[in-house]
Parts: sequence; structure tokens; C-alpha cells
Amino acid sequence: MTKSGDPRLLYGKDVRQRIMAEVSSDISRLSQQRKLGRLVSVGIGNIDETSVYIRGQARAAAEVGLPFDEQRWPASLTQEDCKRHLVEMNDDPDVIGVILQRPVPDHINVRSLQSAIHPLKDVEGMSPASIGNIVYNDMALAPCTAAASVEMIKATGLDLKGLEVVMVGHSEIVGKPAAFMLMAEGATVTVCHHMTRSVAAHTRRADAVLVAVGVPGLLTADMVKPGAAIIDIGINQIVGDDGKIRIVGDADTDNVATVASWTTPVPGGVGPVTVAMLMRNAARALEKQISLGWTE
Repeated sequence: MTKSGDPRLLYGKDVRQRIMAEVSSDISRLSQQRKLGRLVSVGIGNIDETSVYIRGQARAAAEVGLPFDEQRWPASLTQEDCKRHLVEMNDDPDVIGVILQRPVPDHINVRSLQSAIHPLKDVEGMSPASIGNIVYNDMALAPCTAAASVEMIKATGLDLKGLEVVMVGHSEIVGKPAAFMLMAEGATVTVCHHMTRSVAAHTRRADAVLVAVGVPGLLTADMVKPGAAIIDIGINQIVGDDGKIRIVGDADTDNVATVASWTTPVPGGVGPVTVAMLMRNAARALEKQISLGWTE
């Protein structure tokens, strides 16, 4: 079994600390130009299952010096009610950015709500406009998890120019944007999905593999090229032999780490960096808003 001090495991702690220090410096500088607004977290209905994520976001905001406003809206609100509130935030210069917590009640179309958030206040990088910008190499407000996975590859020291990368998973908020971001860095990217005939045939030749499909242990050691970098983005709950729930990724970490040179553990790998990317997006959003004269 791999241990926390195993050099084959690539933890996100150091990457997170570096990014957070940069963001803290940026926020300090920007606060000299205008009064800081706040990050607004919006949860609709019962969001107890996301409480741990919200607490992490609040701690990160405090660490970089950003006010954090947690709002919980009743599940009885209609789609139009929610949209109206979000549009009001778009027009409020005191709101730097909006974080729309998921899941939402069944009667709410989350993609429609995400589209209602102004692109320059979409600190999660989830709106169609933000994701579309990536196609044109505009990474200013990229989806946080996708951006975090790219940062983790960079942390290995591998040169992304010409690097053979395989992205397993093609979701709109992780797989696809991560692929575009890597191509913008000069990597040669192959995207695999549920209709790919042989995922292993692709991953075995890759210098780096990113996996984000939500299937525990999908990526096994025999699917990995010796010396490759494995960026595990999956988050899954499984019940261990002791009956306790464990959080694991999409890679069989213990065995994959015997073949790969770098493997991100779950938890502790991409996750901590994702929150740091959210704070970086907030700082970039604030800078853009200041440049456009969005002041109080």
C-alpha cells in the first residue's frame, strides 16, 4: 500500500500553497484600487451534502483576504426567481463572483442558471461563455477542476509541448475543457469516452493520463506506460472491507503508482488545487471588473 510520504504520490498541498500565496498578493494589490466586494455562495434547498465544500471555499477565501457570503435559498424558489436573484448580483458591484452549489432541486435547470451568471462573475468557469472562451485560448476563468488538473501536470516538471496526453472522460466541465487547455499548452491530446473501443490501447502510449469518469479503479497498472504521470480527478465513495466509507479516485492508486512516476492520490491530489483555482479565478475576475470600471 502506498504511504503518504511515498515519492511516487503527487500531492496538491505545495501547488495549492503557491497559488494561494500568489492570489493573496494579487488581492492585496487590487484592494488598493477599490473596496473589495465579496464572493457569494448560492445553495438552493437542502445542501447539507455540500457543506464540507462550502466550508473549504470559505476558509480559502479568508486565507486570501476575500469576504465570503454564504446564501441558502429555499427549495420553493422557481427557476425564474433564482434567475432574477442572479441577475441582481450581476448588477451589484459589491459581488465579485458567484459560486452556484450543486446539486439543485429537481425543478431547477442548473445549466440555465449558470448561464444567467455574468461571464466576468463566473468564478467557477462553468458558464457556456467561459467554457467557450477556452476554444480561443482564453484561460482567464477556466473551470476550476480542469485548470487544477493541468497545474498538477505542470508540477511534475514535464514539458507540455509535444507531450502525449490521454484524457479519459469527456464531460463539459472537466474532460473537454482540460483537453483544450492542454492543447493550448502544446500537448498532443487524445480524448477517450464510453464509446472508445480500447481505452488501454491509448493510455499505454501516453506520457500523461488524466482520468475523470467516476468509476473506482478504472485505470489499472497494466494500462499505464512506465514513467507516466497519472492525474486522477475522480471522486468516488466505496465501502471498505471494514464497512467504512472511503473516498477513492478512478485509478487503482496502489498498483498504478508502482508503474507511473507520478500519481495524484484521492483525496489530497487535485482537490486542494481546485479550491485554489477558484480563488485565482476570483482575483482575475476582480481585476477584469476593475479594468472595466466596475466600481462602487
